[in-house]
Amino acid sequence: MRYLPLTQPDREAMLAAVGAPSVDALFADVPEGARLDGPVPGLPNHASELAVERHLTKLAAKNLAAGAAPFFLGCGAYRHHVPASVDHLIQRGEYLTAYTPYQPEIAQGTLQMLFEFQTQVATLLGCDVANASMYDGSTACWEAITMARRVTRRGKAILSSGLHPHYVSVAQTMAKFTGDVLESSAPTLTAETDSDALIAAIDGDTSCVVVQYPDILGRIPDLRPIAEAAHANKALLIAVVTEPVALGAIAAPGDLGADIVVGEGQSLGVGLQFGGPYVGLFACSDKLVRQMPGRLCGETVDAEGKRGFVLTLSTREQHIRREKATSNICTNSGLCALAFSIHMTLLGEKGLRQLALSNHARASAAADRLAKVPGVELVNTSFFNEFTLKLSKEARPVVRTLAERGVLAGVSLGRLYPDAAELANGLVVAVTETVTAEDIETLATELEEVLA
Repeated sequence: MRYLPLTQPDREAMLAAVGAPSVDALFADVPEGARLDGPVPGLPNHASELAVERHLTKLAAKNLAAGAAPFFLGCGAYRHHVPASVDHLIQRGEYLTAYTPYQPEIAQGTLQMLFEFQTQVATLLGCDVANASMYDGSTACWEAITMARRVTRRGKAILSSGLHPHYVSVAQTMAKFTGDVLESSAPTLTAETDSDALIAAIDGDTSCVVVQYPDILGRIPDLRPIAEAAHANKALLIAVVTEPVALGAIAAPGDLGADIVVGEGQSLGVGLQFGGPYVGLFACSDKLVRQMPGRLCGETVDAEGKRGFVLTLSTREQHIRREKATSNICTNSGLCALAFSIHMTLLGEKGLRQLALSNHARASAAADRLAKVPGVELVNTSFFNEFTLKLSKEARPVVRTLAERGVLAGVSLGRLYPDAAELANGLVVAVTETVTAEDIETLATELEEVLA
């Protein structure tokens, strides 16, 4: 079945309206050498819907589902148990949208949900105020860097070597168009963070220092001395949290001196979903709120004195200000934010702390067991639910072999840093409440066989 919404007379009328003799004339500005004279090379000919469905089903069958194998993947995307009630509630008709309406005050339920979300995020991250979410953690990180430039009127950002390389990549891509100078490097396979190097690099041209907490290797840096050094040079400290469950066990970045805290909220309420959509967290101190990107919902009272909610701040000025706008992220991940908020509400403070303790206990047990495997060295001296192993062999082929055996063993640093040979033997292992003692033993046994 083909879907052809336009007839030939429709096309001729449209071409006449724009003054073009043919469809090909619309592509006159495309160089001849860049035009195709036939079907796209390498792609199969068109097929029926049923044939395509069968083909995609066969491809999907090749996936190793997270719930069907011992699962130790992490590095910014974590498998946690999401209560069934979360999925049930977000599918209610009044919630099943990813967008804030253009006339926000008529959607009091949506605004109240976003207000509650902001309150939870601000409390969790230890900040005064949070926005109504962003696309994901990486774009939130870049927005924080540009926000620091606006605040300090400086253009150099120092990125910790422990910052997720995908976040670094997003920042580098965007910096090509803004002129920001980003100083970054790859991490080293040691238990020590790069805090001393960060502090030494701060100078009068620095707008901000960006530190992941815990970092890409699972290490937990002390943010206090970095914040003090940044503030002494009138720069800002940006903390990045990719695993918000950790904040049920360790101090919130805002309480340690971070001026802006951003992160990824996927761990709470949002499944892995093959990489998205996710929900970006963004919070800061009161004095910086006017420079904050995204949207901010506020609580007020109506003419009758009844509680109500409004869209207090919005950076939709980009529609008229374009490159001078505070931010060009003009939407929020509303449905994922709702899932986050429902999960947080179900947990409460006590539940979040219990969940965090469970994660840390299981991770500690896994680290102890895996450290006993010949050819395995534990890099970390401290961690939350994620740690790094140094293997006696290159990690990438080891991970592939274990996947063939039905074990998703972790993320190889060689995959994240393909140009850093010194990291090739590094393997980052994440252990959440979904991992069982049997899973840990299976990983240890299989890893020992592969390394032998």
